Order: sequence, then structure tokens, then C-alpha cells
Amino acid sequence: MTHSAYVVEPWCVRETALHWDVLAQSESVFALSNGHIGWRGNLDEGEPHGLPGSYLNGVHELHPLPYAEAGYGYPESGQTVINVTNGKLIRLLVDDEPFDLRYGRLLSHERVLDLRSGLLHRTCEWTSPVGKSVRVRSTRLVSFTQRAIAAIAYEVEPLDDEVQLVLQSELVANEQLPTPSGDPRVSAALESPLRPEENDAQGTRLRLVHRTTASGLRVAAAADHMVNGPASTRTSVESGEDVARLTVITDLAPGRTLRVVKLVSYGWSEVRSLPALRDQVDAALAGARSTGWQGLVDQQQGFLDDFWEHADVEVDGDAEIQQAVRFALFHVIQAAVRAEQRAIPAKGLTGSGYDGHAFWDTEIFVLPLLTFAHPNCVAEALRWRQRTLPAARARARQLGLKGAAFPWRTIDGAECSSYWPAGTAALHINADIAHAVIRYVSLTGDVEFERETAVELLVETARLWYSLGHHDSLGHFHIDGVTGPDEYSAIADDNTYTNLMAQENLRAAADTAERHPDQAATLGVDDEETAAWRDAATSMTVPYNSELGIHEQSAGFTRHQLWDFASTGPDDYPLMLHFPYGDLYRKQVIKQADLVLAMYLRGEVFEQDQKARNFAYYEALTVRDSSLSACVQAVIAAEVGHLRLAYDYLGEAALMDLEDLEKNTPDGLHIASLAGSWIALVAGFAGMRYREGTLHFAPRLPENLSRLAFSVHARQRCLRVEITDSRASYTLAEGEPLQIGHCGELLTISRDTPQTRPVKRPTTLPEPAQPPGRRPGRPAPSQPERVEAETGLSSHTRPAGNAVRSPPNS
Repeated sequence: MTHSAYVVEPWCVRETALHWDVLAQSESVFALSNGHIGWRGNLDEGEPHGLPGSYLNGVHELHPLPYAEAGYGYPESGQTVINVTNGKLIRLLVDDEPFDLRYGRLLSHERVLDLRSGLLHRTCEWTSPVGKSVRVRSTRLVSFTQRAIAAIAYEVEPLDDEVQLVLQSELVANEQLPTPSGDPRVSAALESPLRPEENDAQGTRLRLVHRTTASGLRVAAAADHMVNGPASTRTSVESGEDVARLTVITDLAPGRTLRVVKLVSYGWSEVRSLPALRDQVDAALAGARSTGWQGLVDQQQGFLDDFWEHADVEVDGDAEIQQAVRFALFHVIQAAVRAEQRAIPAKGLTGSGYDGHAFWDTEIFVLPLLTFAHPNCVAEALRWRQRTLPAARARARQLGLKGAAFPWRTIDGAECSSYWPAGTAALHINADIAHAVIRYVSLTGDVEFERETAVELLVETARLWYSLGHHDSLGHFHIDGVTGPDEYSAIADDNTYTNLMAQENLRAAADTAERHPDQAATLGVDDEETAAWRDAATSMTVPYNSELGIHEQSAGFTRHQLWDFASTGPDDYPLMLHFPYGDLYRKQVIKQADLVLAMYLRGEVFEQDQKARNFAYYEALTVRDSSLSACVQAVIAAEVGHLRLAYDYLGEAALMDLEDLEKNTPDGLHIASLAGSWIALVAGFAGMRYREGTLHFAPRLPENLSRLAFSVHARQRCLRVEITDSRASYTLAEGEPLQIGHCGELLTISRDTPQTRPVKRPTTLPEPAQPPGRRPGRPAPSQPERVEAETGLSSHTRPAGNAVRSPPNS
């Protein structure tokens, strides 16, 4: 069980002491990114650390994939994100003693991630082993407005005696990392992945240029410094193949401060020459120096002021959830805002978990939030998918299919999943991408995007479904041999989620092709093909068990043997690490929401009583061995009337990383689960759905929450929604009048005519059971392990007035 390392506050994440046992988790929590650059929240001096990490979106290395036996169509190369040149490092010596928190006496240590300003602040007081005390303050940012720039302001102040300070600001490539994998081929590929090409150090400027060996990507990093200290302060620079260093030396009396501002620029390319990339990072650095530290801070503040004005979610009644959803929104925008036709990885740029790959998480969990909060990011993410279409088309041909087969996991667009039942067979990724395209076009009315991007994506994904599926003798259309979202039920026939999402894909492709005949014609689409798509969609098979009165997750699923939950202990989860996949595949046990997800995304297909029965049946089988499940179960639990259960699932999704519920936050944050906390609130408790061009709401709050307020953007309007236990208010903040639905009643909202309606309490149903030991709930905090330096350190009390994380309400 994790302890609570962070104080609960509405607009920041505060760590009031340094805890060794959650050091790597804190590095993920305090990571800064803009979608292009990612800096883990490592300590400025680099050590101690859990996992050093500096990342550039898309920069990876290739390695052979392991197979006991070769097979046709198996991907040959894996892709793994690499740790690029570290520009965060600022080492300090105090009278020849390294500023290292493992030695001497740590008097105090606090880090604060300010969600409103986008800045990470650190304040530390430390006494060296020989008794010299200093205060160190640093503030770090990764710029949202200057894509290539990250920066640090670093200050040192003696507390008691005059000291000599030696500060070393470095660029370091090929840092020694913890062993990343049990596969020696992966480890070999990631050991010193950057080959030196150029190094330079002049004045206060540093630069390193490297290239990866197998993927052939060129990476450049440059730094410049502004040094402010006594007149006697001296500086020097040096550089080598993997290290460039600025050294600052000064004698400093108490009350005086040494301040160094470090600006770092990054760039990478698979095609640009060394001189071109060198000039690119130098130019970015010159621009940042012209802006200055305060200018960068002001720009960051201006961007986030606008973001929070339009994207903030207010939650009254649960301080933990309020903090967690803002933490989630901040990290989601960090992962996407300057990705600019690159992937949004499952861990963002906060760690190397999942090898830095992007999955279907992006389109189904992350892009819905961004579509309503920052739609430009969505267009860029989908243009990245379009840019990878050549690889997806080639993959489809390799599989004997038409159209495009998008990869299950990837960095550059090529499939790199080595486990084909959950990779190659998980073709629902095609329909997930199509769903994101449909949602974006419908909510933004972006005709140019529809013409230039959506047509091609929808056509090529639809072609795959038509070539993969078949009509039976009765005319029913089937899609066989696929894996749905539930990876414990692989290679199934007629997975309901896959079939319903493919149905939507086929219809949308036909409609879009007819709206843009010229673009469709260039792709070879004709009337016969669109008619075939429509026919397949109309006759799509949706398995149903009439005896049980429920939809089947896939054909025949309900006749499988039930998993022996009674004999499965709490230490046996996640199941895929303790039982053979073959055993899981033939039993009724579900890793994550599958048919329940279909009821959320294609809810119009199901009757309300069917949703309640389906939810109850599959709730008893779902073990949530995936971080993607809780938010979906929250949505449907709220819809069918299980508000307390929905609230508990919200807590699990929202606190996934702040409480490290999956025990892998040290490898990076769960960006989809963070986005899922927004989904649980907005789609769950506000009941928001978008159907046939209209936003519909069916609000209902659990007793633990007294108020929920948020804004959504659709068709150049901004709608403000505020919900209490008795009423829902709708106010148009921007744009022309808008028609919405409230519990089946259509309302017209204008800027002068807000509307308020009563909230209808749902019928209370008997709460369904979960597998033994798998009911959602928040962990009770345990006592933290405080830092104990060599000379000893007593525990610090928390500041008065700040709450710490509490156990769940009984």
C-alpha cells in the first residue's frame, strides 16, 4: 500500500519532504513536458534518482524483437524511447563537498508543481558533512509557447558562513540508466544509444549533437546561461563527446545569492543535416535568450490562464478529486500541446514505461477530453495517424487485407507489438481512430480537416473492415478472429465492441466520401464500394444471449467456464503475470471494460434496461488489470444508477498516479487514466453524450459531491455547465445560440438566456458484485519513509492547514 507523499491542495501538488521510497514516482508526478520535450522530475543535481529521463517525442532506437519461433507477419523490430541528452543537470559543490542529499543533514526539502503557472519549484536547506549550510532554490519549466525550449532558474544562498561554491551546469548524453529490460537485446540497444557527432562550448554556451545507431535519428541539444553573482565570480566551459559543461566558481557570504538561469534547446530529425540541426537549436536558444527567463514565465502563465479559463473542472465535496482532476488536465495538455503531428504516448513524456509507445489509449481516452478542451491538439494527433498511413497500408497488405491496418503499439507508425493475439488481432484500433475522427469533425465543424485528413483515414479504415469481415448465408456480416479491448479474451468471433465501432466506421466513411467526392475519387472510392460499406454496417452481427437477457462480449463468450475467483488470491493479480494466457482465453474473466465500453461509445444501440443487465453481468467478471477500465465503469455505473460505485471508480481513475495504484507510476504517468477522470466526471456524473449534432446531459451527483462545474467547446461555442444535487444550470459563455438536451428535454441556450433545470435522481438498483477483492476503493495512507541522512534527520511535521490524503469514506 502506498503512503501519501503529497499534500492535498486545489491548485498544486506539494511534496513537503523527500521520501526515498517514492522517489521514482515523484519524478513522474513532477515531470514537465510540452508534447515535444519531456523532463522527468529528477533532482537538479541528478542524484539520487529513480529513473533519469529526458525525452524527445518520436526519438527512439530499434532492436530485434524476441521470438521463440518465427512466424509470417511478425514485426521484426521493436521501438523503444531513449533517454536523450540531459539538460537538467546542475551539480553543486559547497567548500569541496558535493551537494548530495544522501550525505550531511537535510534540514528541509519541498517541491511544488504549480498547476496554474506550469512551474516546478524546489526549495531545499542542507548542511554539509563539515557543517556548512546552504539554501537552494530552483524553478523549472518546459515551454508551451517556445516548443524547443526548457529552462531552469537556480539559486544558492549560504545560511551561516561564507562558502566557496562550484556550480557545474551540464549537457550529458548516454547517462547510465537502470536496466530497462530482461531482454538483453533491448538492453544492448539502449546502452549508450547516441553516437557523438559534434560538441562545442564557448562563452556560456554548450552544444552536443548525436545520432542513433539503428534508427538513424539526429539529436541536438544546446544550452546558454545567465550568471548573476559577486563581481569575483568566474566561469569556464569545456566539452567532450558526451559531456559539455559550464563551471561557475564564486565565494559567497551569507545574505548573498548566486543565481544561474539555464536555457536549453532541443531538436531532432531523421532527414536534416548536422549543420541544419545545429543551427536550429542555436536559433531556438537565441530566441529564448531574447525572451528571457521572466518572459518565458509570463508566456507560460498566459497560455495556462487561457487553458484553465476554458478547461477547468470544479469539484466540491472531495478535495482529493478536485486536486486529482486538475493534475490530470495539466498532464494531458502537457502530453499533447506541442506534439504537432507526433504521437501522444501512453505515458506521455513522463517516463519510459510501455517503451514510449502510443496505443489506442490516445483516441479513445485522451482525445475526447482534448476535443472539448483544446481541439487543435486533436487535429494534430490525427494528422500524425494520417502521416503514418503508408506503414499502415503496407501492414494491411502483409496481413492479406485491404485498406490500412494501424499498429497496436508504435512510436513511428510501424507495428512493434511482438504478441500477436493482443497486437495484430486487436484491429479495433482502426475503428478507434475513426471514432476520434468522427467526433472531432462533428464537434468542430472543421471542413478543411474533413476534406484533407478525415476522408483518407475513414476510407482506409473502412476498407480493412470490409475485407476482414464476411456475410453468412443469411446475410449477416461477421468479423471473426479479433481481440477486443479485453485482452483476456483473444482471437474471438464477433466481438461486440469491435463490430459496433466498425459499423460506425463503415457508415461514416460512406457519408464522408459522398460529401467529398473529389477526395474520395482520388482514393479510388466509387458508389459500389460505399454501398457495400453501408450494407455491411446494416447487417453487422451483435451477439445477444436471450436466455440471460444480455449482450455477449463476443460470440459464445457466456458459454465459457467461469473463472475460479474464489481460489484467486489478492497476490495473483494482475492475472496475466500469474496464469497462462491460454487459461485466461477460455474462461469468463475480463481484464478491462469491453462491452461496457461499447455501451458508452455506442450507447444509442442499447436499451436502458439492457445496459443495467449488461453492466451487472460483466461487473462480476471484470478484474481491472488495466488502468483503462475504472473510468469507463464509472460512466456506465453512473448512467444505470449505481452512483456510489461510480464515485469509487472515479477515485481509482483520478488517483491512479498520485497514489500509484498500479505500482508502475515510477515508469511514467497513465495519461489515459488521467484523462479518464475527466470522462468519469463529465460523461459519468454530468451524463454528457453527443448524438446527431446535439450535446445531451443527464446529470446526477453521488452524495459525496455537492457541486460539479465545467466548460465544453462545440461548434465554436463554449458552454458552461454547473450541477448540484438538485439542479443543473447551462450558460453559453461564447458563440451563437446552442440547442442542448437535458434529460430528454431540448433547450435553447443563448448568452442572454441561460437555462436551469431540476436534476432527476436515478432509480436505485441493487449494486452489482465485483470479483472478490476487486471492488474499487482508495488506499489508506501509510506512514512515509523520511529521508535519513548520515548525520540523522528527524521527521518533519506537515504545515498547518494542509490536508493529507485520507482513507475512503466508510
